Amino acid sequence: MTIVWGIVVLALALLAWAGQTLAWLAPPTAERLSLTDAEADVDPAFYADVRGEARWDAFSLWTLVVAGVLLIVDSPAWPYFGLVGGGMFLYFAGRGISTRVAAMRRGIRIGTPSDVRIAFVALSLWGLTAAITIVASVPELQG
Repeated sequence: MTIVWGIVVLALALLAWAGQTLAWLAPPTAERLSLTDAEADVDPAFYADVRGEARWDAFSLWTLVVAGVLLIVDSPAWPYFGLVGGGMFLYFAGRGISTRVAAMRRGIRIGTPSDVRIAFVALSLWGLTAAITIVASVPELQG
């Protein structure tokens, strides 16, 4: 089961980290691949916020990617990266959802309806993955 969860964590974490890194370094490419909203579809302030978030995420979200790899190879170090990476992803997902809800309530353009739905689903999956990984990490560190 550890290998299966490691593959799930690695796949989802890598998608987020690589997507955010690409959104920071090459926004037009990330837009073409539908990894981020097109600048024309969102409010300029929201676009700037998302670009800044992408830069920070490129530096911080790698921790859950490492946790996934360490789970797959059954390394005893995985729970440390699971806790830190899970915390980073839980914050990432919570902030992303909260920001979008607040912006929508204020009538700020945050993307096409389809893109907004995809963002909520993806952020929810990343948050759930983070929470499960954190919960799974705790007993590993206690035993």
